[in-house]
Amino acid sequence: MVELADSMVPAIVGADRSLRRWIGLGVLLTAIFVAALDNFIVFVAIPSIRSDLGATVAQAEFIVAGYTLSFALGLITSARLGDRFGRRRMFLIGFTSFTVASGLCGAAPDPSSLIVFRIVQGIAGAMLTPQMLAIVRVTFIEAHERATAYAWMGVAIGLGSVLGQVVGGFVVSADFFGLSWRPVFLINLPVGIFALAAGPFVIDESRAPGVQRLDLVGAALSSLGLGLLLYPLIEGREAGWPAWVWAMLVSSSIVLGVFVIHQHHKSLAKTSPLLDTELFFDRAFCIGLLLILLFYGTISPLILSFSYLLQLGYGQSPVASALYFSPLAITFVIANLSVGRFGGADARRTLMAGAIICAFGYALTYAAAALIPAFAPGYLVPGIVLLGLGQGLFMTPVVNAVLSEIPERHAGAASGVLNTMQRVGNALGVAVLEIPFSATFDQAKSAGATMVQSYTSAFAVVIAWLAVVMVAVIVLLRFLPSGRVAA
Repeated sequence: MVELADSMVPAIVGADRSLRRWIGLGVLLTAIFVAALDNFIVFVAIPSIRSDLGATVAQAEFIVAGYTLSFALGLITSARLGDRFGRRRMFLIGFTSFTVASGLCGAAPDPSSLIVFRIVQGIAGAMLTPQMLAIVRVTFIEAHERATAYAWMGVAIGLGSVLGQVVGGFVVSADFFGLSWRPVFLINLPVGIFALAAGPFVIDESRAPGVQRLDLVGAALSSLGLGLLLYPLIEGREAGWPAWVWAMLVSSSIVLGVFVIHQHHKSLAKTSPLLDTELFFDRAFCIGLLLILLFYGTISPLILSFSYLLQLGYGQSPVASALYFSPLAITFVIANLSVGRFGGADARRTLMAGAIICAFGYALTYAAAALIPAFAPGYLVPGIVLLGLGQGLFMTPVVNAVLSEIPERHAGAASGVLNTMQRVGNALGVAVLEIPFSATFDQAKSAGATMVQSYTSAFAVVIAWLAVVMVAVIVLLRFLPSGRVAA
């Protein structure tokens, strides 16, 4: 009997650890959900913020852009901090800072304070986000478990992005306790407190072996280069693309080039670079990053142009326009959680299926907007359903394809680069596709079209371009190594 009991101990301990890992994943999901939510929820609250705090248009832009910019700038450096000092530790520090910053945003007395607190919130989001991907990468060893974990992370990101406008519109409209826009930030407090109480007990600590010190020069070069790239992409559209925008974009390429050379020399010398360039000798990693850049470059333009069409063209409320978008969220979740069933042992087949379905979704959406007489928003729903299905099949496997074979010592840095490419793709997509959107809208208005007709024409042009980008994704997928990772 004693021997039998002793033999059962490892199984019980193993089952307990397995359960703890999945509970830990739940804590990680709450963080990634609120980080994505706070990127979009503020869009709906901006009119109320301007009215309540007397914010100027420029201040309102920085309330939105400050979060996005500071978030993107800190990702690579924060990933390396997690590698050195411990990913769980940096995750908990980041989530604590994010929660405190959210409370400060909700209590901000004036626009300048809110801008500062949003920047702090973005820095905190950058501290915790790459740790999540790295923790999953080193915690879930089995391919099918890792795929499931990434699928749930994809659901959290997708729902946070899509529900941001719905939740924001509901919270602002409800005016809880007469607080107007402030609860859009304060709702993070109970989530953060719960996750921080549970996190230390259900998330295992991990760090990269052999990381000796932080590459401060590399951190400065990467932050400067990304700042010179992202700031004009985020603010250039509203500023009318003046000369300083193009000067910053040119400067960014120079600084980032210097960063790459600096990192390559440190990688060859094995002197703890911020980003080991050995990563870029992995073909799947490089192609995966390009796929992420292109694919994420389609998401923000879709959401933004769709919101313009419904809210400014058709006069729909933010909540109503977001509800039109809800079929995408539903099919996204279904596809994301079922993604393992479709891909078998080859992620490329799943990615290809997702990209082709997205291409058909854009084609169907374009046909509804450009070809159907007496066009109404309801005609967009079939295309939106296909887009949700395609995105759900693509977003999780592409992360898995990029990170699955990365050595543990590079897991944090690779996660930071991946997240950075997502942010750059979002900003680049909006900046580039705003040009044909605005040009088509102005041309239609000059020709005497109504507001609905003008926004419909502009929306259709953007959708056509997004379909072209998706074709490029399909072509690029042909070069992704087949059978790299389980989907």
